[in-house]
Amino acid sequence: MNKGTVLVTGAAGFTGQHACKRLAEKGYRVAAIVRSHSSLKKLPLIDHVDYHVCDLKGQADICELVQRVSPHYVLHLAGKNSVPESWANPILYMESNILGTIHLLNALRQRERIPILIAGSRLKFDLSFPVEPTHPYGLSKSIQEVISLAWGELFHQHVILAEPCNLVGPGPSTGICSLLAGYIAALERGEPRPRFRLSSASATRDFLDVRDAVDAYELLLRRGSSGTVYPVCSGVERRLGDVCQSFINLAETECPLEENVNEEAAEGMPERAALIQPELLNRMGWSPAIPWGTSVSDILQYYRREETDDL
Repeated sequence: MNKGTVLVTGAAGFTGQHACKRLAEKGYRVAAIVRSHSSLKKLPLIDHVDYHVCDLKGQADICELVQRVSPHYVLHLAGKNSVPESWANPILYMESNILGTIHLLNALRQRERIPILIAGSRLKFDLSFPVEPTHPYGLSKSIQEVISLAWGELFHQHVILAEPCNLVGPGPSTGICSLLAGYIAALERGEPRPRFRLSSASATRDFLDVRDAVDAYELLLRRGSSGTVYPVCSGVERRLGDVCQSFINLAETECPLEENVNEEAAEGMPERAALIQPELLNRMGWSPAIPWGTSVSDILQYYRREETDDL
């Protein structure tokens, strides 16, 4: 049964790849946008997923694609998401996260009131005076959120905001869980590696399996209210030291760690996560379904297989 076409931006990314696969499994046709042909070559062929190369910074290109695809839903995942990288290249972050979103929303004005879900970030900050940004990434996502909601109000578009926490799961990612899993997999193969560096074992974060997040996104596309911001999170606070230990417990070799040696990479990051419960999603019948231990095991198995396949 075809439930309609979902336009997914950022389809080559960590969340995007999971979203394309899951939405296709649920009966949607997926029009998946990737930025370049080089990204396209690395993606698997999935039934009911059609890939399109399009840079959202090109207004004419995205307008033409929207007209050709005629989506019934839009899931906007494209953008940059590294805090350290945003310090090195802030203009790139403003272009990708703000300008790309505006171009997409403007192109979608030709589609009458279709649901448009924008994936924001829990790392936004309050834009009221005095403005106190913590890093360029947070600035770009804060402005993206305000513009998305305002644009939807101005042009009567059905814009929904999702604010995911730290998403984890099998697949290529630059998050701490994936980095640690890759480190462990390399050590298990006997490859020499410098000690894994952890900025703070006492720092806390909220982690959610990306597959649970994608299910939440699909629910919001169907039932989300226009102009509403939905936290997409587990509501569980985890110490990074405990997170690392979860992986080390499943390792088949010794995995030495070092703490407090990567302060620069943690610049602008909070020591403790601002914990919030996903009450709005809970009322809609959603709750995380994948246990933390399953996420950890699946991530490790992905990197063990991934590295073996490359040999």
